[in-house]
Amino acid sequence: MTDFGEFKRDRPCNRRRWLLRHGALALPFILVGRPARAVERVGSVEDSNGETFAELDAVRRTLDRAAPVFLGDEVATGVASRLGMRLGRDTKIRLGEQARLKIDRFLVDAGGEMTLRSGPLLFDRPPRSARAGLQIRSPFGLIAVRGTQFFAGPSNGRFGVFVARGSVAVSSAGQQVILRDGEGTDFVSPGTPPTPVKQWGQERIRAALASVS
Repeated sequence: MTDFGEFKRDRPCNRRRWLLRHGALALPFILVGRPARAVERVGSVEDSNGETFAELDAVRRTLDRAAPVFLGDEVATGVASRLGMRLGRDTKIRLGEQARLKIDRFLVDAGGEMTLRSGPLLFDRPPRSARAGLQIRSPFGLIAVRGTQFFAGPSNGRFGVFVARGSVAVSSAGQQVILRDGEGTDFVSPGTPPTPVKQWGQERIRAALASVS
Protein backbone atom coordinates (compact mmCIF):
# COMPACT_ATOMS: atom_id res chain seq x y z
CA MET A 1 0.00 0.00 0.00
CA THR A 2 1.27 3.50 -0.79
CA ASP A 3 2.19 6.08 1.83
CA PHE A 4 -0.85 8.11 0.76
CA GLY A 5 -3.02 5.11 1.32
CA GLU A 6 -1.57 4.75 4.82
CA PHE A 7 -2.49 8.35 5.52
CA LYS A 8 -6.06 7.84 4.37
CA ARG A 9 -6.60 4.93 6.71
CA ASP A 10 -8.30 6.03 9.88
CA ARG A 11 -5.37 5.34 12.17
CA PRO A 12 -3.90 8.31 14.09
CA CYS A 13 -0.44 6.76 14.33
CA ASN A 14 -0.30 6.30 10.55
CA ARG A 15 -1.43 9.89 9.97
CA ARG A 16 1.26 11.21 12.30
CA ARG A 17 3.90 9.05 10.61
CA TRP A 18 2.89 10.29 7.14
CA LEU A 19 2.95 13.97 8.21
CA LEU A 20 6.31 13.66 9.90
CA ARG A 21 7.82 11.98 6.85
CA HIS A 22 6.35 14.12 4.06
CA GLY A 23 5.80 17.35 6.00
CA ALA A 24 9.51 17.56 6.81
CA LEU A 25 10.34 17.14 3.14
CA ALA A 26 7.89 19.87 2.15
CA LEU A 27 9.00 22.43 4.79
CA PRO A 28 11.96 23.89 2.84
CA PHE A 29 9.70 24.54 -0.15
CA ILE A 30 7.11 26.23 2.06
CA LEU A 31 9.74 28.54 3.58
CA VAL A 32 11.20 29.42 0.21
CA GLY A 33 7.77 30.34 -1.03
CA ARG A 34 7.13 32.83 1.78
CA PRO A 35 7.65 36.45 0.66
CA ALA A 36 10.48 38.28 2.44
CA ARG A 37 9.63 41.42 4.39
CA ALA A 38 10.63 44.50 2.43
CA VAL A 39 13.34 46.55 4.11
CA GLU A 40 13.96 50.23 3.50
CA ARG A 41 17.48 51.59 3.45
CA VAL A 42 17.69 54.88 5.34
CA GLY A 43 21.44 55.46 5.52
CA SER A 44 24.92 53.98 5.76
CA VAL A 45 27.91 53.65 8.07
CA GLU A 46 30.57 56.36 7.73
CA ASP A 47 33.07 54.87 10.17
CA SER A 48 33.22 52.10 12.76
CA ASN A 49 35.71 51.07 15.41
CA GLY A 50 35.51 47.94 17.53
CA GLU A 51 32.37 45.83 17.82
CA THR A 52 29.53 47.44 15.86
CA PHE A 53 26.44 45.64 14.60
CA ALA A 54 22.75 45.94 13.75
CA GLU A 55 19.84 43.64 14.51
CA LEU A 56 16.72 43.39 12.36
CA ASP A 57 14.08 40.66 12.67
CA ALA A 58 16.35 38.71 15.06
CA VAL A 59 19.18 38.67 12.49
CA ARG A 60 22.48 40.28 13.46
CA ARG A 61 24.96 41.69 10.95
CA THR A 62 28.30 43.44 11.40
CA LEU A 63 28.43 47.13 10.51
CA ASP A 64 31.60 47.86 8.59
CA ARG A 65 32.35 51.11 6.77
CA ALA A 66 29.76 51.85 4.03
CA ALA A 67 27.40 49.12 5.33
CA PRO A 68 23.71 49.96 4.79
CA VAL A 69 21.43 50.96 7.66
CA PHE A 70 17.77 49.95 7.41
CA LEU A 71 14.51 51.16 8.88
CA GLY A 72 13.80 49.07 11.98
CA ASP A 73 17.47 48.41 12.71
CA GLU A 74 18.63 48.36 16.31
CA VAL A 75 22.19 49.59 15.97
CA ALA A 76 24.62 48.73 18.77
CA THR A 77 28.24 49.07 19.86
CA GLY A 78 30.40 47.00 22.18
CA VAL A 79 32.94 47.94 24.83
CA ALA A 80 35.45 50.62 23.70
CA SER A 81 33.66 50.85 20.34
CA ARG A 82 32.45 53.76 18.21
CA LEU A 83 30.10 54.10 15.24
CA GLY A 84 29.32 56.95 12.86
CA MET A 85 26.28 56.90 10.53
CA ARG A 86 24.65 59.18 8.00
CA LEU A 87 20.87 58.97 7.66
CA GLY A 88 19.31 60.55 4.62
CA ARG A 89 21.21 63.51 3.19
CA ASP A 90 21.88 65.64 6.26
CA THR A 91 21.58 63.69 9.51
CA LYS A 92 24.73 62.38 11.18
CA ILE A 93 24.72 60.24 14.31
CA ARG A 94 27.66 59.05 16.38
CA LEU A 95 27.39 56.38 19.06
CA GLY A 96 29.85 55.74 21.86
CA GLU A 97 30.55 52.46 23.60
CA GLN A 98 27.80 50.07 24.68
CA ALA A 99 25.12 52.13 22.94
CA ARG A 100 21.85 50.91 21.45
CA LEU A 101 19.73 52.98 19.07
CA LYS A 102 16.52 51.75 17.40
CA ILE A 103 15.51 53.47 14.15
CA ASP A 104 11.74 53.31 14.50
CA ARG A 105 10.80 55.71 11.69
CA PHE A 106 12.82 57.91 9.38
CA LEU A 107 11.71 59.97 6.41
CA VAL A 108 14.21 62.10 4.49
CA ASP A 109 13.38 65.79 5.05
CA ALA A 110 10.25 64.79 6.97
CA GLY A 111 11.47 63.79 10.42
CA GLY A 112 11.21 60.50 12.23
CA GLU A 113 11.43 58.67 15.54
CA MET A 114 14.28 56.81 17.25
CA THR A 115 14.80 55.13 20.61
CA LEU A 116 18.08 55.48 22.48
CA ARG A 117 18.07 52.47 24.79
CA SER A 118 21.54 52.99 26.26
CA GLY A 119 24.91 54.65 25.79
CA PRO A 120 26.00 58.06 24.47
CA LEU A 121 24.82 59.67 21.23
CA LEU A 122 25.83 62.77 19.24
CA PHE A 123 23.22 64.06 16.81
CA ASP A 124 24.18 66.54 14.08
CA ARG A 125 21.93 68.09 11.45
CA PRO A 126 22.34 71.49 9.75
CA PRO A 127 19.95 74.39 10.46
CA ARG A 128 18.45 74.16 6.96
CA SER A 129 16.76 70.91 8.09
CA ALA A 130 14.95 72.63 10.96
CA ARG A 131 11.54 72.07 9.39
CA ALA A 132 11.98 68.29 9.59
CA GLY A 133 11.13 67.42 13.19
CA LEU A 134 12.54 64.28 14.77
CA GLN A 135 11.99 62.68 18.18
CA ILE A 136 14.43 60.59 20.17
CA ARG A 137 12.99 58.60 23.05
CA SER A 138 14.99 57.20 25.94
CA PRO A 139 14.19 55.58 29.29
CA PHE A 140 14.73 59.04 30.81
CA GLY A 141 12.69 61.33 28.58
CA LEU A 142 11.72 62.58 25.12
CA ILE A 143 13.98 64.81 23.02
CA ALA A 144 12.25 66.80 20.26
CA VAL A 145 14.85 67.74 17.66
CA ARG A 146 15.08 70.32 14.91
CA GLY A 147 18.19 71.36 12.97
CA THR A 148 20.80 71.15 15.70
CA GLN A 149 23.82 69.43 17.21
CA PHE A 150 23.36 67.86 20.63
CA PHE A 151 24.69 65.16 22.95
CA ALA A 152 22.57 62.72 24.95
CA GLY A 153 23.83 59.99 27.25
CA PRO A 154 25.78 59.20 30.41
CA SER A 155 27.57 62.28 31.80
CA ASN A 156 28.82 62.98 35.33
CA GLY A 157 27.05 59.90 36.66
CA ARG A 158 23.69 60.93 35.22
CA PHE A 159 21.86 60.96 31.90
CA GLY A 160 22.49 64.37 30.39
CA VAL A 161 21.40 66.30 27.31
CA PHE A 162 23.58 69.14 25.99
CA VAL A 163 23.04 71.39 22.96
CA ALA A 164 26.11 72.59 21.09
CA ARG A 165 24.13 74.33 18.34
CA GLY A 166 20.43 75.04 17.79
CA SER A 167 17.76 73.96 20.26
CA VAL A 168 15.91 70.92 21.53
CA ALA A 169 12.90 70.40 23.77
CA VAL A 170 13.43 67.82 26.52
CA SER A 171 10.42 66.50 28.42
CA SER A 172 9.61 63.92 31.09
CA ALA A 173 7.15 63.48 33.97
CA GLY A 174 4.91 66.23 32.59
CA GLN A 175 7.66 68.86 32.52
CA GLN A 176 9.61 70.34 29.62
CA VAL A 177 12.75 72.43 29.23
CA ILE A 178 14.14 74.12 26.11
CA LEU A 179 17.89 73.91 25.58
CA ARG A 180 19.86 76.29 23.37
CA ASP A 181 23.53 76.79 22.53
CA GLY A 182 25.76 75.77 25.43
CA GLU A 183 22.92 74.64 27.68
CA GLY A 184 22.19 71.25 29.22
CA THR A 185 19.92 69.35 31.57
CA ASP A 186 20.15 66.12 33.58
CA PHE A 187 17.92 63.28 34.74
CA VAL A 188 18.49 61.85 38.20
CA SER A 189 16.76 58.59 37.21
CA PRO A 190 14.31 57.29 34.57
CA GLY A 191 10.90 58.92 34.79
CA THR A 192 12.03 61.97 36.79
CA PRO A 193 11.64 65.49 35.37
CA PRO A 194 14.62 67.21 33.70
CA THR A 195 16.68 69.44 35.99
CA PRO A 196 16.66 73.23 35.44
CA VAL A 197 18.57 74.44 32.38
CA LYS A 198 22.18 75.46 33.00
CA GLN A 199 25.38 76.14 31.09
CA TRP A 200 27.73 73.18 30.97
CA GLY A 201 31.38 73.74 31.81
CA GLN A 202 34.10 73.13 29.23
CA GLU A 203 35.49 70.09 31.04
CA ARG A 204 32.11 68.37 31.08
CA ILE A 205 31.51 69.23 27.40
CA ARG A 206 34.89 67.80 26.40
CA ALA A 207 34.24 64.59 28.34
CA ALA A 208 30.80 64.15 26.74
CA LEU A 209 32.09 64.69 23.20
CA ALA A 210 35.09 62.43 23.83
CA SER A 211 32.71 59.58 24.71
CA VAL A 212 31.41 59.54 21.11
CA SER A 213 34.58 60.47 19.19
